[in-house]
Amino acid sequence: MNMSAAEHKLSNPMSTPHDHAAGPEINGSEILVRCLQAEGVKYIWGYPGGSVLYIYDAIYQQDSFLHVLVRHEQAAVHAADGYARATGNVGVALVTSGPGVTNAVTGIATAYMDSIPMVIITGQVPTAAIGLDAFQECDTVGITRPVVKHNFLVKDVRDLAGVLKKAFHIARTGRPGPVVVDIPKDVSFNKTAFHYPESVEMRSYNPVRKGHGGQIRKAVQLLLSAKRPYIYTGGGVILANASAELRELCDLLGYPVTNTLMGLGAIASSDPKFLGMLGMHGTYEANMTMQNADVVLAVGARFDDRVIGNPQHFASVDRKIIHIDIDPSSISKRVKVDVPIVGDVRDVLRELIAQIRETQQRAEPAALTAWWDQIQQWRGRECLKYKPSDDVIKPQAVVEKLWELTRGRDTYITSDVGQHQMWAAQYFKFDEPRRWINSGGLGTMGVGLPYAMGIKLAKPDSDVFCITGEGSIQMNIQELSTCQQYKTPVKIIALNNRYLGMVRQWQELNYEGRYAHSYMDALPDFVKLAEAYGHVGLKIEKPSEIEPALRELIRLKDRTVFLDVRTDPTENVWPMVQAGKGISEMLLGSEDL
Repeated sequence: MNMSAAEHKLSNPMSTPHDHAAGPEINGSEILVRCLQAEGVKYIWGYPGGSVLYIYDAIYQQDSFLHVLVRHEQAAVHAADGYARATGNVGVALVTSGPGVTNAVTGIATAYMDSIPMVIITGQVPTAAIGLDAFQECDTVGITRPVVKHNFLVKDVRDLAGVLKKAFHIARTGRPGPVVVDIPKDVSFNKTAFHYPESVEMRSYNPVRKGHGGQIRKAVQLLLSAKRPYIYTGGGVILANASAELRELCDLLGYPVTNTLMGLGAIASSDPKFLGMLGMHGTYEANMTMQNADVVLAVGARFDDRVIGNPQHFASVDRKIIHIDIDPSSISKRVKVDVPIVGDVRDVLRELIAQIRETQQRAEPAALTAWWDQIQQWRGRECLKYKPSDDVIKPQAVVEKLWELTRGRDTYITSDVGQHQMWAAQYFKFDEPRRWINSGGLGTMGVGLPYAMGIKLAKPDSDVFCITGEGSIQMNIQELSTCQQYKTPVKIIALNNRYLGMVRQWQELNYEGRYAHSYMDALPDFVKLAEAYGHVGLKIEKPSEIEPALRELIRLKDRTVFLDVRTDPTENVWPMVQAGKGISEMLLGSEDL
């Protein structure tokens, strides 16, 4: 079943010419290890199986990087993903064929939706068995194609080093994303001479970095003539490491700025120009400013449904839009853009700043003052205010107190998906980028604990907190075992309202209170469960216990701690934009229903 060289080249136009460099021959698994070493990989998360045993044997015989044995393949990819988000480096995961691959797909799709640089190495049955329904065979390339930036099936060991070089290059350049490299078992033990290419050239892949100068000049003119300007930024600023440039631009112009859920920390939340997160659960002032601006500068954001709500409603206001993005397919995808600029966000912002500094023109002071006066009126609504209680724990109070106790410390917050995620985004004030790690695009439950594990290995001296819910944490709770084995002392704060909280909220608002299968009535004793895994378990039920418990978490620096926080089960996330509504049509509380 081996393809001829001509057939192989035709079927894979990105394949690598065979390298016949002189030198001792080594097997494919040793080649893989050397490639990872050449890329500076420090950690790899995985789970062994029959098709990758030669690879695991090669890993066993080296000590330049650490392999972390997780308890489920989904967690392997999530942990590598969390590492990549926190460091900006390419995350690496390794899984076996068949169910190893299918278990990993959720993690791959999560990284793909949020543009996270990753290389996922998958085992495959021997090349001669591909297509014959062999034991633990699946079509990895076909299954993962919709959720990867690119994938490779390596059918000749002589291609392996070149493919891995391309995989890392594709993962980290342009719009980042996950790349899958599928390695049949025979390729992992066949031998050839090893040579790792120094550079990569691909005719079909040349992402643009430098923005078009003429388009940037148009953007400058629009920005400086605006009367109601707004700077709207997303995760692309974080991914491009362009936080410093964004802050410089905002200081230079004095314009209001907002972040999406994925962009939090790109500008300091303590900056008075920051209006908070916008979108479905964004602040009143951030959303009203977005809807009423006359010029919007969108940077590394994509106008998705959770940000602008109903696109027809958003388009009902006449405004000019400048859109900077590395991915041309993201521009004018959901809204019409007036000045598209394709390029690396950091490079384009630097050029934009340089051109603004070269001109004497500035926004009309009176108009800008009037705009800020209007924004201050919107801020006066205090949309994030909630009713405190002496009887029941409000989840917002837990997040606020955690932020207060960790100010000045190097702190990373991971979350799962649901109400707790929104409360973390709203009430923890992020002043630095890459400190807020969550699943945005796919909205994957179960990511919080693996994310925290990956970050803690990369940042052992930092505080890493996982803010989760009692539903989400059970998706990958088995990774408490991994935390014990590899001594990654993360702090888990479960805002436990005994419901699938966001599902319950929607059922309350849109389904007349029919709480179909959203109540969790068979929960484990999380304290005993944490202790069974060798960790510290704590539980609190009164507001007076919040601060002492959080201080204990911080004090127990070298232990993984699970804090079960029994919160008000009736609390909802406000503000809220309901499905089909525009972003200015917000519910600020139950009184708006």
